[in-house]
Amino acid sequence: MATFLPSRPARPVRPLLGALRPRRAPGTPPDVAPQGPAAEPEPRSSVVAAAIYDDGVLTDRYDNLAETFSALRSRPGGMAWIGLERPHETELTSLAREFDLHPLAIEDAIQAQQRPKIERYGDTLFVVLRAARYLDAVEQVEFGELHVFVGPDFVVTVRHGASPDLAAVRARLENDREMLARGPEAVLYAILDSVVDGYAPVVAGLDHDIDEIEADVWGGAPDVSRRIYELSREVIDFQRAVRPEQKVCASLAKGADKYDVDPELQAYLRDVADHLIEVADRIEVFRAALRDILTVAATLVAQRQNEEMKHLSEVSIRQGEEVKKISGWAAILFAPTLVGTVYGMNFDVMPELAWSYGYPAALVAMLAVSVGLFGVFRWKRWI
Repeated sequence: MATFLPSRPARPVRPLLGALRPRRAPGTPPDVAPQGPAAEPEPRSSVVAAAIYDDGVLTDRYDNLAETFSALRSRPGGMAWIGLERPHETELTSLAREFDLHPLAIEDAIQAQQRPKIERYGDTLFVVLRAARYLDAVEQVEFGELHVFVGPDFVVTVRHGASPDLAAVRARLENDREMLARGPEAVLYAILDSVVDGYAPVVAGLDHDIDEIEADVWGGAPDVSRRIYELSREVIDFQRAVRPEQKVCASLAKGADKYDVDPELQAYLRDVADHLIEVADRIEVFRAALRDILTVAATLVAQRQNEEMKHLSEVSIRQGEEVKKISGWAAILFAPTLVGTVYGMNFDVMPELAWSYGYPAALVAMLAVSVGLFGVFRWKRWI
């Protein structure tokens, strides 16, 4: 069977993992447990699925790691596929001892929050993948982290998140004996293919959101800028998941000739790499589209603001014209009022009071001043 990995005759325990083993109290016989407070209850098992396969055929399923380890030892040439979900440190330590996993890889699997990558530790590959699914209700992309340990006769998956659906991957491979018989590399391909296929709904969801945002921009939606920024954030996070996985595929392709990988598997891996390129290209299109949409949105907002300012200016000008008219008529009416006020002061000594032409002269003066002011304001186009 062609493999990415050299064969391993035995499973020696790394000295660095000795620090993870429980230490016996000084002076305590090997067969006597140390005295102390009551032991805490065992944490729940994180084993989602565990099975042994021989030549692509399922031999049996197991509920815990110990039974799986024992069954694999008793079946030379078999392959163990163990699936864990958010495992605790004790289980990962047990896996490290059994399969000689490197402490750094175990530390990454415990802490999670890793970017997609591929690393080789001796005869074991450690692959980190980022699965994604689109949540249409909240218009967000939810990411899940998947760690895969691939050895000559085992595959261990450590899942942090709801995706991908590895049960579907396992079921599909169990129904394809020829593919499963190709060994751990086939399982790694199937997992990688499932993760990449899961990107298609995300791309479709983001594409639909961008179409909606374009309609909102032209429709003048008030919160469209916030929505553009939020969607840009989702696209950037999606890109951060896809880009490193292209390097993972490239690394697997480089190692294919060195480790005599089955040509059929190489073709499948190239197909996965092609799909990743398509997804990466779509992401670049999305980012460019969102940049353009944001520019258009800002331009439309500025245009609307200019129109509003123009309208306010026109209103202000009209108000100024009205004020001038009011001021002009007020000045015209003020002149007769001033004359009338003077002669309404009722002083005893007012020479004009005894003048027989005083009243007509006052009226003429009022009329002359009013007409004169009207003419001036009309000439200045105030009224």
